[in-house]
Amino acid sequence: MTVTLEASDGVGTIRLDRPPMNALDVATQDRLRELAEEATRRDDVRTVVLYGGEKVFAAGADIKEMQAMDHAAMVVRSKALQDSFTAVARIPKPVVAAVTGYALGGGCELALCADFRIAADNAKLGQPEILLGLIPGAGGTQRLARLVGPSKAKDLIFTGRHVKAEEALAIGLVDRVVPAAEVYEQAYAWAARLAKGPALALRAAKESVDAGLETDIDTGLTIERNWFAGLFATEDRERGMRSFVEEGPGKAKFL
Repeated sequence: MTVTLEASDGVGTIRLDRPPMNALDVATQDRLRELAEEATRRDDVRTVVLYGGEKVFAAGADIKEMQAMDHAAMVVRSKALQDSFTAVARIPKPVVAAVTGYALGGGCELALCADFRIAADNAKLGQPEILLGLIPGAGGTQRLARLVGPSKAKDLIFTGRHVKAEEALAIGLVDRVVPAAEVYEQAYAWAARLAKGPALALRAAKESVDAGLETDIDTGLTIERNWFAGLFATEDRERGMRSFVEEGPGKAKFL
């Protein structure tokens, strides 16, 4: 399999494994969608780590495969491509990308689907599609602009240049830079901590932020209000408030 899902202690790791560069061919894209949907369903997966291995996250699409496609073929395929990445973005659980080596083109777009990005100090990210006479097609023009702002997104997309880890951190493309040997360990620790949290509240938080960004503030506030009130019907809310009153803040244990 070019992509696998393994779970341990509530953390599911979606691992790209298509040496040498984890090129995202059609089969890999489809497998990503399948495993994102599986991670969404599985109760033993409470958080997710996206990982490409020690050397590379994903260096982009399979260019040889794409070169063989004409316009008609890509009209059909482009929707499935976007759907695969959207399935990752819509996992209703916290998702962290552990970025090592290159995260270019589709690899960068996959990292953009995570809620948090931890990058190796030698990582390089970018959207080089313009150098092929193309634009990003797996959500890059949309998610990158929402993350770093339209001006910085246009700079990266127009030039196709690679961004080193330090600059990626400075512009908000990644959230933490660590030594390369520690990337997966720190991503796993981030995910493991949240795996012990209240699952429904975390889902509510993620969906409120994500859905709110796609609409006006009044609608966003309505989304937040409905989730906020709805959580008062959950056992986690009862457990969290009872623990706060009886033991003080931060000591609640959630199922």
